[in-house]
Amino acid sequence: MFETSAIQISESALQNNLTFIRGLIGAETRLSCVIKGNAYGHGIESYVPMLLRSGVDHLSVFSAAEAQRTLAAAEAIGARPTVMIMGMLDGPQVHWAVEAGVEFFVFDLHRLRQARDAAAAIGKPAIIHLEVETGMNRTGFVRSALSEAVEWIQNHPDQFRIRGLCTHFAGAENIANHVRIRQQIKTFQNMGRWLKKRGIEPEIRHTACSAATIRYPSTQMDLVRIGILQYGFWPSREILVNYLSRLPDPVDPLKRVLCWQSQVMNTKSVRSGEFIGYGTTFLAEQDMVIATVPVGYSHGYSRSLSNQGRVLIHGQRMSVIGMVNMNMMLVDVTQLEKVEPGDEVTLIGRQGDLALTVASFGELSDQLNYELLTRLPESIPRKAVD
Repeated sequence: MFETSAIQISESALQNNLTFIRGLIGAETRLSCVIKGNAYGHGIESYVPMLLRSGVDHLSVFSAAEAQRTLAAAEAIGARPTVMIMGMLDGPQVHWAVEAGVEFFVFDLHRLRQARDAAAAIGKPAIIHLEVETGMNRTGFVRSALSEAVEWIQNHPDQFRIRGLCTHFAGAENIANHVRIRQQIKTFQNMGRWLKKRGIEPEIRHTACSAATIRYPSTQMDLVRIGILQYGFWPSREILVNYLSRLPDPVDPLKRVLCWQSQVMNTKSVRSGEFIGYGTTFLAEQDMVIATVPVGYSHGYSRSLSNQGRVLIHGQRMSVIGMVNMNMMLVDVTQLEKVEPGDEVTLIGRQGDLALTVASFGELSDQLNYELLTRLPESIPRKAVD
């Protein structure tokens, strides 16, 4: 496949991060790795086999489409993990999930009825996780709707396996949400007790994302849904500082799994007083040498990084100048000796003694780790490395 950049996925870095996560949650709590958003940009087809080789056996996705890709990637190496759909599922997709034994969230009566119909038609129970509304106001049963859901479940006991009870926290990565999160925890506990009194006892309870797993350990319960941490990134700088403040030797324990690289396409000398790139956003105040890199915003390198982004060339941190184009960016290489077409350009990752992280991009462009990673197009080839 001919592409202008490539992504490497490090299996050893992933193993390091999983070891760290397992140390956080202990032996009694099951780990579910969240691989929505094309495994946070890392590529489901490349990433899932690495997870399975690392001993992960529970994977959480957003949609039926992601679940299908996940199962196909697992089957390619002879594995069959538990797959749980947390988001979009409708119509024939519900029938497929029930038939395939894929677990899924149920957060309204429409999906509950679809699950019941599919289970009755197929002759096997739908494996469902009841998501309850605790204060995020996105998806989840409110108490009044949950009463009707309980009645439906009780009237069709053979059509449902109540695998889990769950909710999602509204910003556990930010201390500003502390009171809201605490109230969510309390609401979740109350709704669990309310269900138990009515004879509904889910097999497991799960609420914790990456941030909650660290900041609110009591939310780990029977299973944690870990997204960003497994890839070597922190949910926020605040969470990183909070964690490191507890250590006698504050060293980041995570390793970045993803490395994104391209190459120099050409170089050009520009005289002082000339504008560089589209418009007039960058004026050469001295004679300069610039390098063109064949990566732009269509490849996931945000336009908001114009005149702000950094790349690594010859082991040195170089500045992106001018506007990031659809397919190209320009880099100031004036201070480097003999930059030539084909020289390696690191966009995310390490080169020599320096590293560029997605977090550094986030600080420059006001974007989250999550957004930058998941915008990496699926067309960029991913390769698993040691």
